[in-house]
Amino acid sequence: MQRRKFIKHSMAGVPIAASLLSTACTSKEVADPKTKRVLVIGAGLSGLAAARQLHEKGFIVTVLEAQNTIGGRLRTNRSTGIAFDEGASWIHGIDGNPMTTLAQQAGMQTYPTVDESRVSYDIGGIKRKAAVYDAAEDELYAILGSLMKQGSNTRSFESVFNAIYPTKANDRLWRFFLSTYVTFDTGDLDKLSSLLYNEGEEYSGVETIATNGYDTIATYLAKGLDIRPGQRVTAIDYSSPIVKITHNGSISEADYVIVTVPLGVLKKESIRFTPMLPASKQVAIRSVGMNCVNKFLLIWEKAFWDDVQYISYTPAVRDKFNYFVNVRKYQPTVNALMTFAYADYARQTETMTDTQVVTEIMAHLRDIYGTGIPEPATLLRTKWQNNEFTFGAYSYTAINTEMTHFDDLAEAIDNRLFFAGEHTHIDYFSTAHGAWLSGIREAGKIIDLL
Repeated sequence: MQRRKFIKHSMAGVPIAASLLSTACTSKEVADPKTKRVLVIGAGLSGLAAARQLHEKGFIVTVLEAQNTIGGRLRTNRSTGIAFDEGASWIHGIDGNPMTTLAQQAGMQTYPTVDESRVSYDIGGIKRKAAVYDAAEDELYAILGSLMKQGSNTRSFESVFNAIYPTKANDRLWRFFLSTYVTFDTGDLDKLSSLLYNEGEEYSGVETIATNGYDTIATYLAKGLDIRPGQRVTAIDYSSPIVKITHNGSISEADYVIVTVPLGVLKKESIRFTPMLPASKQVAIRSVGMNCVNKFLLIWEKAFWDDVQYISYTPAVRDKFNYFVNVRKYQPTVNALMTFAYADYARQTETMTDTQVVTEIMAHLRDIYGTGIPEPATLLRTKWQNNEFTFGAYSYTAINTEMTHFDDLAEAIDNRLFFAGEHTHIDYFSTAHGAWLSGIREAGKIIDLL
């Protein structure tokens, strides 16, 4: 499940440089951080990272979280006795990745997932030859490395790809690759920029998946912080040096505010800003895309599937339950498969009942393994698009997105209103490590003001 594995960069995983204190004005009076109030909106990874950094520097930090739990899109469901990560699951490249260190500090247990441990099936349960799969995968990487030369900022990835490769556009294996290797990592192909689809950096090293819950990192970061759950922020007035935040009918004041709500929430204009946000930030909010990926965990009494890490299926409908992660490989006592839906089909699943979802998933599995396989005992699922605290899964480079929009999203206003979140990191947008790095970045901005 290598995210952006097709991207080739000469430098990846370069740490953010430490801020340098200016020595030009030796007579400058340094303010005491213990007199400065910081209000962080959102207890997701970026908010917790910023709050932790500022708290350790002595600032008076309060975190307002609209939900009743912390972690944001680091959300782990343990209702079945196992950890099902509804949001982030993998550390994407462990070498130099800050999540690797955080996971170790937090006690998050991980397992290296091997992309090459896989089997692919076509309609009719026909097992695809590994050489055919591998050849198509290699060709895909070559295409992804050059397609942007034919692209433009106003044309979608889908329109350019279909025009150049019309036969591949209707080939089931290629539809699978475009779904799981492109849509999953980025966003809707008919909205994805044909020019910027492969932007973003990546860390090298193996992929590891959390086995005891990604939210262990959120729990670790939250220790000792003043976090107030169930506080929905509806307005931010930054028209004066003291910022006023309206939440649950009350007003709190702070010297600095860090807004870490997801891009989907900003798109919905769930928070009223006074004065209105700068035009450049409004354009960026509208222009950067917000993908939807939903996850589905199915548990059985006994396993009936191949003993490999990944099982792929190439149905007629793109983005529909075409990839299965074998949970038994990293949870040997658990007979479970995890599958996905992407983009518009992911949104469609949110209108479907559990029974309808299971029926559609089992139709694929029965085509592979026969009609005699049993119904699952348990289904767990996500609904990220209609989640009022996210309105989607993560950001991507849509048509009309410009890379400067990520910097615009991160731009502070008047040295008192700051913005963090994966959608504000120009190199690592759409990732958990991007969210964390953005929180550290904004905390650094505030520290440097003293």
